[in-house]
Amino acid sequence: MGEGGRPRAGIVVTGSELLTGAISDANGPWLARQLADLGFEVAHVVAVGDRPGDLLRALDFLAGAGVALVVTSGGLGPTADDLTAEVVAGFAGVELEPDEAMRVRIEEILSDWGARTGFAGPALDMATRKQALVPRGATALPPVGTAPGLVVDRPGGPLVVVLPGPPRELQGMWPAALASPASAELLATVPPANARLLRFFGLPESEIAATLREVEGSLDTSGVEVGTCLRRSELEVDLRPRPGAEAAAETLAGLLVERHARNLVSAEGTTVDELVAQALLDAGFTVATGESCTGGLLAGRLVDRAGSSAYVAGGVVAYSNEAKTSLLGVPAEMIAVHGAVSPEVARALADGARDRFGADVGVGITGVAGPGGGTEAKPVGYVCFCVTTADGTVLARDPRLRGSRADIRERSVDTAMHLILRAVRPRPS
Repeated sequence: MGEGGRPRAGIVVTGSELLTGAISDANGPWLARQLADLGFEVAHVVAVGDRPGDLLRALDFLAGAGVALVVTSGGLGPTADDLTAEVVAGFAGVELEPDEAMRVRIEEILSDWGARTGFAGPALDMATRKQALVPRGATALPPVGTAPGLVVDRPGGPLVVVLPGPPRELQGMWPAALASPASAELLATVPPANARLLRFFGLPESEIAATLREVEGSLDTSGVEVGTCLRRSELEVDLRPRPGAEAAAETLAGLLVERHARNLVSAEGTTVDELVAQALLDAGFTVATGESCTGGLLAGRLVDRAGSSAYVAGGVVAYSNEAKTSLLGVPAEMIAVHGAVSPEVARALADGARDRFGADVGVGITGVAGPGGGTEAKPVGYVCFCVTTADGTVLARDPRLRGSRADIRERSVDTAMHLILRAVRPRPS
């Protein structure tokens, strides 16, 4: 057990490409969130290359750290450096055995591909047999791609869940891993997480820190782990109580929400993307975008969600002044007088997008993303936003955003999403 009275878990992500920087690890953070939400105390996330000795040492380290569960990702493929199943079998003190039913299943998956590509033959047969080797006594998880996962119950612990490396396959296999008998038995001993995730926009971490200092004298928060993280321009405040401290966590969440209500996005962890989608659907509104410096990133963010065709009418990337005028009706004389980056042009882009697509909500964005092109009056990072609605709502902002060109464009999209939400979501009565 960890200090918080919760069973500990560890994660091992494998792949030499992770250590060389060729790719970034997506599995470790995703698994850590899943395990924390299940109620585990995540003790370590370890990255190792495709070397069996390093993987075994990582497993030994986690066992010595007192974890009840280890989740590994990667090393389940058909090539010579895919050795996770073999190493985990050795860690558990058992031999690998062929699983005939799994071999047949993998063969069925690969047969059509082999016939279409012309790669059917001895090499493919050998790869199939390799992937169908399972540690004695382990539970084999059905493949999402071609590699099965494994749940290996090591005598004396920890339980080891072995998952494939591709994030789509790993995430697709996760429910089956949790449903396996050994995993279900372990999960039955894990206290519920009872976590609260609060989201704020435009609120610095220092304000949360100040509030926490203020309430220390009247509320015992020693049993609540408080984590803050800035993500997509939002401040996430993650409250995770130890068993028995759930009431204190709820009280603390209520105090934070009350104290910072003006900046609150969600008291339930709902993302702004989810809130915008639901608000547009509830209102029966459609939205259209007129983007300059963001180059279509806002439209891309809006349509990233399934079902977005119900509320996204369309968008125009009007980068040049001529495009602003010809595609969205921004008057050329307005640009000449106020400049392409101006509140006036942002308003014209929003109205032009709304008119062009017959939408209920229009969004205009124009700014100086840099790294060059700034002036004293309009420095790099100066971005003008406007959201207009058919019923006469107008929300405009022209902040100076900090960071690189990519940062400024991404933060511009974040700001626009929050302005859409403010324009569409009903205000509390």
